[in-house]
Amino acid sequence: MSRGARRAGAGQGAAAAVQLLVSLSFLPRVVEAQVVGVLDDCLCDITSIDNFNTYKIFPKIKQLQERDYFRYYKVNLKRPCPFWAEDGHCSIKDCHVEPCPESKIPVGIKAGLSNKYLKVANNTKELQDCEQANKLGAINNTLSNQSKEAFIDWARYDDSQDHFCELDDERSPAAQYVDLLLNPERYTGYKGSSAWRVWNSIYEENCFKPRSVYRPLNPLAPSRGEDDGESFYTWLEGLCLEKRVFYKLISGLHASINLHLCANYLLEETWGKPSWGHNIKEFKRRFDPVETKGEGPRRLKNLYFLYLIELRALSKVAPYFERSIVDLYTGNVEDDADTKSLLLSIFQDTKSFPMHFDEKSMFAGNKKGAKSLKEEFRLHFKNISRIMDCVGCDKCRLWGKLQTQGLGTALKILFSEKEIQKLPENSPSKGFQLTRQEIVALLNAFGRDRCSTNGGIQNRRKSCRK
Repeated sequence: MSRGARRAGAGQGAAAAVQLLVSLSFLPRVVEAQVVGVLDDCLCDITSIDNFNTYKIFPKIKQLQERDYFRYYKVNLKRPCPFWAEDGHCSIKDCHVEPCPESKIPVGIKAGLSNKYLKVANNTKELQDCEQANKLGAINNTLSNQSKEAFIDWARYDDSQDHFCELDDERSPAAQYVDLLLNPERYTGYKGSSAWRVWNSIYEENCFKPRSVYRPLNPLAPSRGEDDGESFYTWLEGLCLEKRVFYKLISGLHASINLHLCANYLLEETWGKPSWGHNIKEFKRRFDPVETKGEGPRRLKNLYFLYLIELRALSKVAPYFERSIVDLYTGNVEDDADTKSLLLSIFQDTKSFPMHFDEKSMFAGNKKGAKSLKEEFRLHFKNISRIMDCVGCDKCRLWGKLQTQGLGTALKILFSEKEIQKLPENSPSKGFQLTRQEIVALLNAFGRDRCSTNGGIQNRRKSCRK
């Protein structure tokens, strides 16, 4: 293994995964000349994505993930698995997640209001008043009919059909803040039947599989039959666009996770001090065209497809954040202004990308049939978000929940265009809103990574800039 491979860092997210792939392509006999050309179901080529991500998006996204607003994520890692009896939590020390003490959380974040990123609730006095009003409202039996209807409207929104994920209740005593910078995604040693069961449930029970396909969709399945790998994907051509997109997103998400695990792998541990770095052998086992019978490059192309979907969502949601009412509030006015400025800059860059995926090509047929298919699509993905509570490794569960929620938020955005266009400039909207949890998940799922410290890679391609 090269010295550079050992020293390069890793994180998670589609942008970060694409950046890692660019870096790895300079290592001999890995993926160079294997993942090229135009992606299926869109008119975008991989080289254009690489260049756009490397020189425009990735450096800014990396800075954004280090901001207080985006580094603290509230999550419930103690929710029971809703589908099968759990076979115990992973006892490996690297599976552990270190929660962040309340004293370390910025005051504006831990205030506990779902709309705390709005300027109408961005000072301590107003936050306290709102919290007091919420408490009074919970026991007030003399509300007017108009007020009751307003509460019903909000309740309907919370349970509306635009959610692609089941969100954690941030008010639960079991929900804790996690500093994502101090709990990076990496290979923890979690594997075996527990991990296989999770992915098998995702692929076999939730991806849209034609009856004619008898071979498992799950890449981790112990038996792959006599299929040569590449020919297996011919079944995909017989599916409608929406079902192809669903499979590619799940495959791309899986590829992103595997790529980051290979890039931040426990190589050795001496005197209790672990050494993390790239494991090229593991990478080739999962993605090499020969070792995967041609499937590896397909998986990596699906990663690029995932990137395009999330990139498109960022460009579409820009008007939501461009409103003056939206303030990414942590309590530090100057930093908050800088954070919003950086975020808006990223949105402007996403708008400039010339080859976006066209989401209007989905669910565009017969209205009744399209509505039914969209609901099926949504429920299948929401089910996958619930499966994340069955992951036995806390760190894997953390990143699994965050990345599925981030992708689910991206899908919610893509199919809420009309609601986003109708957003009022100076007041909250019942038609479309994002919780802080969704915002943090979306941007972290899209990309966070550490810059490679390898001089050779940086000299040949300046993939990370300060």
